Amino acid sequence: MPHVSIPALDEVVYLEPNETVLSGLYKAGYAYTVGCKRGGCGICKLDVLEGDFTYNRPVADSVVSADERTDGTCLSCRAVPDSDITIQMRTSELRLVNPILRQINAKARERAQALAAGTEKE
Repeated sequence: MPHVSIPALDEVVYLEPNETVLSGLYKAGYAYTVGCKRGGCGICKLDVLEGDFTYNRPVADSVVSADERTDGTCLSCRAVPDSDITIQMRTSELRLVNPILRQINAKARERAQALAAGTEKE
């Protein structure tokens, strides 16, 4: 289960396999400004500081330039982490809009940590 670390919020969000960053953040109770949600506008760009990702569908070169790709910029609506990643928001602020979902995510984080430590069976 890959996770997304958000240092600015001291938060970790766990994603399902093949889940996009945007979907995982929403399921964890967070929201931020997005546009088309299909890789065509670039409004959901964020910076990946650590870790790797791939796109679940093609992304236009006009939306994410070659320089941005090299620097770790991704479209959260299409980016699927290949490993644990650390992100930084670019222009919009990530805000908690559903605290109950955050609590559910915290329980998933605790379970994943227990599994990693070998103190809980799958």
